[in-house]
Amino acid sequence: MSTQDLVPSPVGPVDVEQAEAALVERYPRLVRIAYLVLPPSLGRNRRVLTAHALVQRSLPRRRVPGPAVPQPRAAEDAVDPGYAYVRGEVLRQALVAGLPLRRLALPRRAQFPPLLPHVWGLRLFPRVGGADELALDQRLSRLSGPGRAAYVLRGLERQGDPEVLRVLAAAGVKDPESALAEADAVDAPPAPETRGAPGTPADRPERVGEQPGPGDRGATTGPTGTGTAAGPSGLGASAGAGRPGGTGSEGHGAEAGPEAPGGGRPEAGPAAGGGGLRAGVFDPGLRRSGVALLESDEFDPCALQARPTDLMRRRQHVRAVVVGVVALLVCGALLGLPGDGWGRNGAAAPSYARNPAAEAALDPAALKRVPPAVWPVSTRQDFSVWPARGGLTGDRALLRRALAVWARPGTSVHSSATPGTPVGPPMGPPQLLFAGVVDGARVVLLHDGLRAVRYAEPVEGTAGTALDFARTDGADTVGSAALVVSRAAGNVRYLTAPWVKETVVRDLLVPGKAPLPLPRDAAGVTEPMTSPALAQGCTRWNTLEVVDGSGRRLLTDLGELTPARLLWGPPAAPADATGAEARGAWARTACQLTAVRAHGVRSVNAWRFARQALPEGAGHGTWLCTRAETWRGTGSRVLAQFLVPSPAVPAALAARSEGSPACGVREPRVLAGVLWQAPGGGWYVLAAGSAGFTALEVSGGVKGRSDGPVLAVRAAAGARADLGGTLADGTRVGALR
Repeated sequence: MSTQDLVPSPVGPVDVEQAEAALVERYPRLVRIAYLVLPPSLGRNRRVLTAHALVQRSLPRRRVPGPAVPQPRAAEDAVDPGYAYVRGEVLRQALVAGLPLRRLALPRRAQFPPLLPHVWGLRLFPRVGGADELALDQRLSRLSGPGRAAYVLRGLERQGDPEVLRVLAAAGVKDPESALAEADAVDAPPAPETRGAPGTPADRPERVGEQPGPGDRGATTGPTGTGTAAGPSGLGASAGAGRPGGTGSEGHGAEAGPEAPGGGRPEAGPAAGGGGLRAGVFDPGLRRSGVALLESDEFDPCALQARPTDLMRRRQHVRAVVVGVVALLVCGALLGLPGDGWGRNGAAAPSYARNPAAEAALDPAALKRVPPAVWPVSTRQDFSVWPARGGLTGDRALLRRALAVWARPGTSVHSSATPGTPVGPPMGPPQLLFAGVVDGARVVLLHDGLRAVRYAEPVEGTAGTALDFARTDGADTVGSAALVVSRAAGNVRYLTAPWVKETVVRDLLVPGKAPLPLPRDAAGVTEPMTSPALAQGCTRWNTLEVVDGSGRRLLTDLGELTPARLLWGPPAAPADATGAEARGAWARTACQLTAVRAHGVRSVNAWRFARQALPEGAGHGTWLCTRAETWRGTGSRVLAQFLVPSPAVPAALAARSEGSPACGVREPRVLAGVLWQAPGGGWYVLAAGSAGFTALEVSGGVKGRSDGPVLAVRAAAGARADLGGTLADGTRVGALR
């Protein structure tokens, strides 16, 4: 029990200041009590330090309440309430310190070596006494803790038996009577047969007491009529050394009688007064009683001697500790150095917070793992039902490094993120999608509901750790059909969704060419295919065509973690660009996709919004509007392109805009124009608008007007003009810019 678990004072209420004053004033006395009650088996050095610690921990933290009605006490047993409370706490802790540690019991604070006070390099112990002190210490060591406490209270504190019983009960002793009986046996007189040994006079002095206290037990008259005055420890008391008056009230002191000369009492028999005094004459050769020895220097833990510990052993221990610390530091440094091995958190930066929720989110054991049987019966098909795949899903060290680097990427980590993607740590345990070795790197794919995260580290060495982020919120079946798992040597590998049945490679620039099969392994990782994301030229544009349960989808790599979906058709109802017309149009506009590379693109839709008869009988031109939608919903890019009749000529970029609603669901209209040279050499301003335009007009360097959504006006080479249009409701609309 600590001093915070306050036990009501049996004497009266105690304030903290009152207890502190009592502790400071009688500190040596309290430490001596603790030293005597503690078991000698602890050793003198630990007994000294523990005694000081117990006394210092006995100060209460707040006012201690007292009993409603204090119990009656003899006048000689009355003590200061503050001292009584502190002494009770010292006894309680000393008794607890003597209890053995048990396997199933909760250990108490007093049973452990004290933290303070503490001495390094020295052993402290009281001064060495004589043979009497040694004998008393041996006899006390055979007593139980409550027995030693009873002996100390009666002998050192001069407490009567009723008060001793009350103090022991308040200190938590279950059987105070037995403890008192143990104390009686410490200094019990020898057996009668040993007292009258041959050759020894019957009146030879025995061990007598010199200092009986308030707790002296009353003298009794034995069968032979010999009165023996028993002191607190059962020893004879010297005449005149008892309480004032020397009366036998309450059984204290020897029987009353006339005093002999010199202050002694008359003999009551051959061994009156225990045989220690003969006719009131004191014998200086007698040995002192145990009660008197309690005040000796042998049991004073405040007057100490100091000796060094085992110097040779201490030197060996210090040397071993130094070697162990150096080895630990060297091993830790080697494990954490780049190139020599992975530390616990890999290439992660040092921790900057100790938040329980953040630590739980970075625990590899808490990663969400979806069983393979979930997605076929799920009502939704997206990243949330992807099963955990790959050969390293059980590598907890790899997963720990991936999570740690995600939360705290170090300076050596190559990190990238699509625009608008937060790069902070996950808000909760993320979902594990993949963990395995791909192209000489250990790759981990994770998903937290908002983002897909790719962590990659080389199999050999520690240089080149990569961390990629991509937004995937709102992903549908097609949007979650594939993720980039590796890029190496201009090639790309995808991890496909479990519902993807077939994967092929299709070159957008060659619409009539049959697609090539793209094999996958058991985990769903495709073979490498040439990526157009980092190509220097535009000689081919390989795309990933996947087949799922509802049709074919065309996906292209734009340098991000998620491939973009290619569509064809009006903004209100686009379709996957897998038909012949769509592939023909995309074959001439695919190279313009470099304008939306690494822009967080979710899908790209191409829409033919107008056809125009060209001047001088040059055929018909086609106007396309290409809109790239982003995962974040903002920052969309719109391209207006013009296609001449020749299918071998790439599309010409007529206009470009970012953040415009044109060509989208909210505003499915667009107006654009170009300066075009006819096959005969003449120059014209060509313009076209989507359905809804009733008139077009050019001004500035070229002037002209037409009724309808198309316009062709002759112009000079290099001419510049402003273009505008009128809707059916009279609204004026400018060209895309």
